[in-house]
Amino acid sequence: MANITAAMVKELREMTGAGMMDCKKALSETDGDMDAAVEFLRKNGQAKAEKKAGRIAAEGLCNVVVVDDKVAAVVEVNSETDFVAKNEEFQGFVASVAKQAVNSDAKDMDAFMAEAWNADTSMTVKDALVAKVAKIGENLNIRRFERVAAEHGCVVSYVHGGGRIGVIVEAESDVVNDAVKEAMTNIAMQVAALSPKYVSTEDVSEEYKAHEKEILMAQIANDPKMAGKPEKVIEGAVVGRLNKELKEVCLLEQVYVKAEDGKQTVAQYVAQVAKENSAALSIKKFVRFETGEGLEKKVDDFAAEVAAQAGM
Repeated sequence: MANITAAMVKELREMTGAGMMDCKKALSETDGDMDAAVEFLRKNGQAKAEKKAGRIAAEGLCNVVVVDDKVAAVVEVNSETDFVAKNEEFQGFVASVAKQAVNSDAKDMDAFMAEAWNADTSMTVKDALVAKVAKIGENLNIRRFERVAAEHGCVVSYVHGGGRIGVIVEAESDVVNDAVKEAMTNIAMQVAALSPKYVSTEDVSEEYKAHEKEILMAQIANDPKMAGKPEKVIEGAVVGRLNKELKEVCLLEQVYVKAEDGKQTVAQYVAQVAKENSAALSIKKFVRFETGEGLEKKVDDFAAEVAAQAGM
């Protein structure tokens, strides 16, 4: 059996919001497997949804570059410390990586790192990174990039928290004016704040729905209020809860954060803007990068380090 530490319990609590004893039990039941423990808590109704916030720990910055409202690129570059992330030298490098990405034809990171560095074509992007590591004196990593090109419409961007989150929204529209671009920027802010997974319910895979139904069925099975209920009632409850969840993870189904009535959805807001500007307007795609998203946090045990050095 795995040794369940206080740090593991703390991490699971931060990820799920479940109680300390519930987290300890979940880890014990799953032999210390963090992802399995999250599933255990969800099935037992002790965690509303999996949260990755507790695992977002890498430092660095996201940066977005937009060219002529038609092409945009977002990048994430990681550093070891927050101190370096605030360094002008590092920030300038991240901006240069974003400019490189917006002009790149690379389809993956390997191809991107092998490209000639635009600021000095005698070296590759990888060479430029290595040189910057040597200059700054800290390990750096160009983690990811994504480039978006609008064929019929425009792209807009939003950067939150000085580079903690970078967002691109692609709109398909036969009218591209200041009002439309402002509306799409508002939606980019929505994406940054509420972190949807999909544009609409039509984009949700059957695999995702099946997985969530399994979780919901397990929750209902553990709910005393649902004990002995007819199968039809249980099915209805599962469908209802799934639809509620989809409204939270699908951008167009979310309540618009600036809605004056507190009820208008993003889809209704887009329709309103389209009508006001006599446009055929729709959200085609969005990209959201958050610094360190999904990376494991490095936890330094100072006491253990001192003990090791002292030969204890």
